Amino acid sequence: MTNTAVLGVLASGRGSNLQSIIDAIDIGRIKAEIAVVISDKPEANALKRVAELGIPAVCVDRKLYDTKEEFEKALVEELEKHRVDLVILAGFMRILSPYFVNAFKNKIMNIHPSLLPAFPGAHAHRSVLEYGAKVSGCTIHFVDEGMDSGPIILQESVPVLDDDTEETLAARVLKVEHVLYPKAIALYLEDKLEINGRRVMIKE
Repeated sequence: MTNTAVLGVLASGRGSNLQSIIDAIDIGRIKAEIAVVISDKPEANALKRVAELGIPAVCVDRKLYDTKEEFEKALVEELEKHRVDLVILAGFMRILSPYFVNAFKNKIMNIHPSLLPAFPGAHAHRSVLEYGAKVSGCTIHFVDEGMDSGPIILQESVPVLDDDTEETLAARVLKVEHVLYPKAIALYLEDKLEINGRRVMIKE
């Protein structure tokens, strides 16, 4: 990996995890630059957030493409144009096809607000509370062709309290997300992650 790696970020929402990555870059915890932030939603706050910082912000609106394949080709073209070393999903609410995953094999990272493989998919916090789990947390993983099923890089737990709501649990997990995601990205860029089947080994 070069001294300053190039990141491409896909985001659909408010961009709080994106901001934690920007902050980690600013203080030198992540030795990288964000070359482009892409959203599938023109109204996404993530685009406004980075535009104010001078980071290229691009909307690839899913509604403008007839097929998922055409949409993903546009995403890949945008990322390749910026020569990204690692693709970061930061609240990107779409399942990626094998085509996209293979275009950036073992170079796509995602965050999920539960301890995978428990409670994959949308509404993880609701599922945790409905099930009565006593512990939740977040997972950073590489992306494969499945839904939240790729090799796990890092996890950290948080307690589930008796009076938790989706909102209070989400807020507690989010604090951990903002620390763990930059840490996982830094490990990747320092060439300390080795994928062995389903396991991700962290090298000293």
